[in-house]
Amino acid sequence: MANDIHSNKNKLAIEGGTPIRKELLPYGKQFVEQKDIDAVIKVLESDWLTTGPTVMEFEKQFAEQVGAAHGVAVNSGTAGLHCAVYAAGIKSGDEVITSPMTFMATANCIRYQGAKVVFADVEPDTLNIDPEKIKKCITPKTKAIIAVDFTGHPANLEAIGEIAKNNNLAFIEDAAHALGTTYKGQKVGSIADMTTFSLHPVKHITTGEGGLVVTDDSNLAERLRRFRNHGITRDHHQRQEQGIWSYDMEEIGYNYRLTELNSVLGISQLQKLPILLERRKEIAARYNDAFSKISQLTPPTAHLDCESAWHLYVVKLNLENLNKNRDEIFQALRAENIGVNVHYIPVPWLAYYQKLGYKRGAWPIAESNYYRLLSLPMWPGMTDDDVEDVILAVEKVLSAYQK
Repeated sequence: MANDIHSNKNKLAIEGGTPIRKELLPYGKQFVEQKDIDAVIKVLESDWLTTGPTVMEFEKQFAEQVGAAHGVAVNSGTAGLHCAVYAAGIKSGDEVITSPMTFMATANCIRYQGAKVVFADVEPDTLNIDPEKIKKCITPKTKAIIAVDFTGHPANLEAIGEIAKNNNLAFIEDAAHALGTTYKGQKVGSIADMTTFSLHPVKHITTGEGGLVVTDDSNLAERLRRFRNHGITRDHHQRQEQGIWSYDMEEIGYNYRLTELNSVLGISQLQKLPILLERRKEIAARYNDAFSKISQLTPPTAHLDCESAWHLYVVKLNLENLNKNRDEIFQALRAENIGVNVHYIPVPWLAYYQKLGYKRGAWPIAESNYYRLLSLPMWPGMTDDDVEDVILAVEKVLSAYQK
């Protein structure tokens, strides 16, 4: 009987064995405490629910956190990207270079302005956009570069910044994964012309939905603020403070405003950012230690001159050492109740971009790595036991599927 129990425990759950966990461990999750809830309730009882003083305070504190002069809060990370592309003056007929290894919003924001997305392939280690590939994509129509800090590890910002400067291009950094990241001692948020952040529940801090664009350029900041508010020259709070009713609309804009409720949650979350980042680093260190001993996968690359924010923990499966593919391993780990995920399907492969004429095979590093990628659970509310469950499940599945 004892041998039967032992055998069932080591048998893969997908084949009828006992799962490592009784309940699913998600790959990411918000970390909200009573203090956050109390802060939101306090604003609910106040005079302002939107376009009020809390939004401005959140913008100020966030900009200070990332070392920027100006912060502009919006209602999603996607809205932030759209605002940044607009503020950079991108229009129909222009071209913008970005990474194929990202969430679709990075590319979509270029299309919102009627411009052409030009995808440059990525570096094989970090899977961040390759500066040498960027150079080959520049044409007379190129007007901007959007670098993506994949998983929270910064792109080669110095090299990309030089390329942008030498070619008179706007430099936008999509740092949706990278709040708290540093690059060669500089905070991400203080380097590019504009840097965008996401405040979705799986990110480092959350406002429910939300985003921030930061910049040191006051003119860009003003364009960003107008664009998020229909293009109106004065928002409601400004008119209230000045005791006037008049306003004008100098250019077309959108309603991308962030509410007071979202903003006060962001302020509360921002106060514990150092603790949340530290916990992510602890989890990554434990993973790195365990997975460096497994020949069936490669842990994430972390350059010594950078400090990753570890938004995602993405491993590369060494398929040459396995008798199953990524999708089969994904299903086996899910059966063990480990909420693995895949980040990302290359954007040019998506149906919309295929219809625009993008052909598979043009980005060999991004595309070949896609088949190997698995995102393991990574969020600060994970316990040490949760982390060990992930490690045990990965070891169990990869051991069963090794060649």
